[in-house]
Amino acid sequence: MNLNASIIDQRLTGIQDEIRSLASTELAITDPGRLKSLAFVYLCVKVMLDLEVEEAFDCLTEGSGDFGVDAFHITEESDGEFAVTVFQGKYRKSLDGTSAFEQSGIEALINAIRYLFDPSAELGAINDRLRARVEQARSLVRDGFIPRVRAIACNNGLIWNAQTQAYIDRTGFGNQVSWEHVNHDVLVGILGRMRPVSDTLRLTGRAIVEDMNFSRVCVGRMSVGEVAALMDRHGERLLERNIRRYLGLHGNRVNEAIRNTLKSSESSNFYFFNNGMTLVCDDFAYNGLQSSDYQVRVENLQIVNGGQTCMTICRTAEELKQQGRSLPDDATVLVRIYKLPSDNQDIVARITHATNSQNPVDLKDLRANDTRQTQLEQSISALGYAYRRKRMETAPRPQDITSGAAAEAVLAVWRQAPHQARFLTREHFGKLYGTIFAESLNGAQVVLAALLYRISENRRRRPQEDDPMFVRYASCFIAMQMGRRLLAAMSVGLEQLDHRNFGQARALIESRGEAWFVQAREDVQQALSSLYGGQEVSVQQLSATFRRGDLIEALRRQEVR
Repeated sequence: MNLNASIIDQRLTGIQDEIRSLASTELAITDPGRLKSLAFVYLCVKVMLDLEVEEAFDCLTEGSGDFGVDAFHITEESDGEFAVTVFQGKYRKSLDGTSAFEQSGIEALINAIRYLFDPSAELGAINDRLRARVEQARSLVRDGFIPRVRAIACNNGLIWNAQTQAYIDRTGFGNQVSWEHVNHDVLVGILGRMRPVSDTLRLTGRAIVEDMNFSRVCVGRMSVGEVAALMDRHGERLLERNIRRYLGLHGNRVNEAIRNTLKSSESSNFYFFNNGMTLVCDDFAYNGLQSSDYQVRVENLQIVNGGQTCMTICRTAEELKQQGRSLPDDATVLVRIYKLPSDNQDIVARITHATNSQNPVDLKDLRANDTRQTQLEQSISALGYAYRRKRMETAPRPQDITSGAAAEAVLAVWRQAPHQARFLTREHFGKLYGTIFAESLNGAQVVLAALLYRISENRRRRPQEDDPMFVRYASCFIAMQMGRRLLAAMSVGLEQLDHRNFGQARALIESRGEAWFVQAREDVQQALSSLYGGQEVSVQQLSATFRRGDLIEALRRQEVR
């Protein structure tokens, strides 16, 4: 028995209990064997994409008509591109960890990639959960955005064999599709990265060391070869405080540029082209009698900025090694080492926030201690609900409202920007933060928006037989219309909605929520008919329509009943 395979198998027992109800209602999966396989894919999605519980489960597409894709995740478009991650999982009862990933599974993924991203190709028999995501991707392709695909093959065994790799190489996908293998060893490595890292950093040339404000700072240079060796020894354990998973070489322009520079004649200028690395530690020591080439001993080391650079250097080193080459000796990178006071964790978050600018950042975690977030936590707690402003590993309870869900709900329901609520999530805690979490927003408004949004989201995930296809894209629009009905039923404006009439509002949602959903769905149907003149609308057109928000003005003009 493989120890890591056994660890993951034990973890799946709890995960099955966590997702059992959702698996039964949303995917019609009750068989114990299939449930365990689903739990494994779910764990891989959650860990590899760093998603919360509901987001991770929402990606699952396993079941009949899944086209060989067990999970499908799509990001917002940026710089003319969008990223898609597709998963296929193969989980065996045997825990010896010796079985290679089957070629048939890779072939299925290749065929899926070949057809799913071609808007002109017929999909054939495909389940609705996957169809909704695929048509969203296809509508982006039709709008001129380029998909960057990350194919992840997951199992509790070994990577695919050489014959399968040759099959991948012959696909002709080029660098538009990257391939990864995830197994029990990878998962345990990421899940166990909390162990502190202590090591020796070998700097190159002169360095500056200075004491300031009860802290110490060392600024110097480090060869890229030393960076690669550091990552080889510790991997993603060094990135625990970094706010992003590795974004990959393919399809990420910054990381591709890093690799290309390292492999080019300009490698000696790498120091000038890169923003460098920011590291924090509990303590560091060095021989102050030396004038250069310090060996710095660090305790509890973490990389808070530059994780993408480090991982790209490591992956480039692996590529060069396969070609019988090594990283250039003359390539160095700027290193900033901060010894910080142990009683001031806030400064770590502020350094992380301030120094991360090379790639787009999810700011949700960095806003967790914002005054507005702590005020809402207190206000919502007084209403009998729990506001989860920080990420947690456990699934949210019915009384829990996560900060991400709150942002989507408030932006859709009260700010009447449903297209931004669904398709601009990366800006909810960035450019849109002030709009969403304005000073006038109170806990009652957050909870009521979340309750309305849940009704609409539940129908999106589990549509009834009479629900048209657009329900899978229109949950934010429908929630907006439901919010208008709540205010009309109470004869109040949004500014009058607070803890004093919260009980009345919640009772109205409980008694009329489902009826309001049906009425709001009809609003959207009428708006679509008006926009397209009664013509039949394809699923791709629906996805594009709700992404652009063409219906908002038409819906605002409608009177609520």
